[in-house]
Amino acid sequence: MDKLSFAGLMLGLVAIIGGQILEGGHVSSLVQPTALLIVLGGTMGAVLLQCPFHVFKRGMQMAKWVWVPPVIEQKRTIDQILQWSQLSRREGLLVLENYLPGIKDDFTRKGLQLLVDGAEPERIRELLEVDVDTYEDEWRQSAKVWESAGGYSPTIGILGAVMGLIHVMENLSDPTKLGPGIAVAFVATIYGVGLANLIYLPIAGKLKYYISRMVAAREMMIDGLVGIAVGDNPRIIESRLKGYLR
Repeated sequence: MDKLSFAGLMLGLVAIIGGQILEGGHVSSLVQPTALLIVLGGTMGAVLLQCPFHVFKRGMQMAKWVWVPPVIEQKRTIDQILQWSQLSRREGLLVLENYLPGIKDDFTRKGLQLLVDGAEPERIRELLEVDVDTYEDEWRQSAKVWESAGGYSPTIGILGAVMGLIHVMENLSDPTKLGPGIAVAFVATIYGVGLANLIYLPIAGKLKYYISRMVAAREMMIDGLVGIAVGDNPRIIESRLKGYLR
């Protein structure tokens, strides 16, 4: 559980609501279901129009990473690669074929299979890097769902405010409704800007961070497999792979 994400969200909300109270305002004046409906519905509609549904769906599913980060076991990967390196130096590359049935990750299994089949080191790197590029692009496209929402939300908020002002202008004959009407109109702008900068964009940034780590883990695997293919000393491989740790 990423407690820092929870603390950051709570701090932002407390600061905004606390500021409203200190200014002498009422919290209830920030609660406008109509404005929230306009901003959330308009933003979601724009995002759905921009991307295919499977990308949108995966982007929504990735949001859980903000609270429960994906497991990226870099140290375990290094230990695994070092074990393969030591075995291959003693008994040859074919001994690594015994490990293939127990590998669940398709990328790792593919790389190890290429190694066992005796593929040239540069060929191994070339083939696996294509997979990494595709993998990174797919995840980043999904993360952009949140980034796009952060771009659309403020504009939709302004749209909601203009709609509210139009409603106010229609009631100019009743001065008692002007003040509350204008206040309600600008709540939509608060929702649009607040959701973008407090939720959507921070989520997008955190997802990109985890994606970069996931990609680095695969690049580390490529580097280790190529090191085994060229016959590097296990200590050299270990030293190089530790440079990926962060």
